[in-house]
Amino acid sequence: MEELLAKHRKEQKDLQARITQKKKSATKKTRRGINEECDRLQTELSERHQAEIAELIGEPAPPVDDLEDLSLNASEEDKTLKDRTDDLQDPPPTENSTSTSLATSESSAPSPRPKKPNRQKARLARRAAEQAAQSAIAAEEAANQKDNRGDEQEVMNGVFKRLGLKQVEIKPDGHCLYSAIAYQLEMLGLGLKPDPKRIILETPTQTRIDTVASPQHDGYRAVRAVTADFINEHQDDFVPFMEEPLELYTRKIKLTAEWGGQLELLAISRAYGVEINVIQGDGRIEKIESDTQEYDDEQKSKRVIWLAYYRHTYGLALRRRETWALFINLSIIRYAF
Repeated sequence: MEELLAKHRKEQKDLQARITQKKKSATKKTRRGINEECDRLQTELSERHQAEIAELIGEPAPPVDDLEDLSLNASEEDKTLKDRTDDLQDPPPTENSTSTSLATSESSAPSPRPKKPNRQKARLARRAAEQAAQSAIAAEEAANQKDNRGDEQEVMNGVFKRLGLKQVEIKPDGHCLYSAIAYQLEMLGLGLKPDPKRIILETPTQTRIDTVASPQHDGYRAVRAVTADFINEHQDDFVPFMEEPLELYTRKIKLTAEWGGQLELLAISRAYGVEINVIQGDGRIEKIESDTQEYDDEQKSKRVIWLAYYRHTYGLALRRRETWALFINLSIIRYAF
């Protein structure tokens, strides 16, 4: 049974790949025909799998409707035709042969029709086999599944311990990246207002900074505005990597909960003159460095921000584009200090 189920899984996987390819290549004119063809292929494969399972467990496959009746009717017609031919060839019976003919006819009477297989029983058997196959697949997947969350957290804890970092929770929403930055800027004593030599803030941005109630709770509003302003002032450095117009892109940064990624971290690093270190789930540390020549070594050592990037621990909905490999599928940014 296991070999048959493995064969069925492979055939189903191959068919799904074929169906996916067919549907991708479909046009408006051919979509309907391709969908019908895909449905037919799926139906044929399912029926064949059911028949093979029924045969393996010893249950007869359900006959095609009226096939058995046709076979019986055909055999009866053939028998009648043969009897008529024999009547034409054999001489009329005599009185002495009457009893013999009677006995012969009684002994040659047609046997009862064979009992049809129980279709309901066959259906139940197929259903039980399908459930068993699904249970086997689920068990196999569960056995082979890795504990990605546990492994990731274990690696993170090891890095935190090695670097002497303490992890601080940040609310897991679309503002988490900016909230983590705002919290650390305040903890480092740098504040939410960047150096005027690095960026000229627009009036609404300055207002956002001045009206922040708590960097930990609404500081993200100020960091978002500063990030958008910096990208606007340095369009040539960022536009080539965007997949949408600059105005729309920066508007999302300022006014929505759009998640931040690599471009936003680069803009933050340059606007505030800080080095951003992102700890990955495999233990790597990605550095985003800014030009900090105006600071001495002691000042530079204090202008370092640490972020932890989790891929598996939280499993939130993913919103970022798949072209940014470093921060693709951003699930949560935690602050570590």
